[in-house]
Amino acid sequence: MGTTTDTLEDAADSPVLPAVQPVAPLQQVLAALADPVRLEMVRRLADSGAPMACGQLYDGINKSTASHHFKILREAGLTERVMIGGQAHQLLRLDEVEQALPGVLPAVVTAARA
Repeated sequence: MGTTTDTLEDAADSPVLPAVQPVAPLQQVLAALADPVRLEMVRRLADSGAPMACGQLYDGINKSTASHHFKILREAGLTERVMIGGQAHQLLRLDEVEQALPGVLPAVVTAARA
């Protein structure tokens, strides 16, 4: 039977992930998507349909700048950070965004593909 100590040790081995944010109001979501780098990140996630490793979501920017963009997307409630095999991945929260802002994300992603 596990002890409190075992639970604390297990928790110490797991990275702490940012809390999942609720989907922000329309203005904040559109502001997050107005940046071309973030829009491309969201387009890639939408095209994938699955969580993607962070490094697969950007080209031509450094890691700290990418981290800033991921933070803006998380704070708008568009993405969630998940760990898969010990590696950070980003997950597009399609269902949650669709429920909060029907049709917005598909319209923006379709326009980004054009």
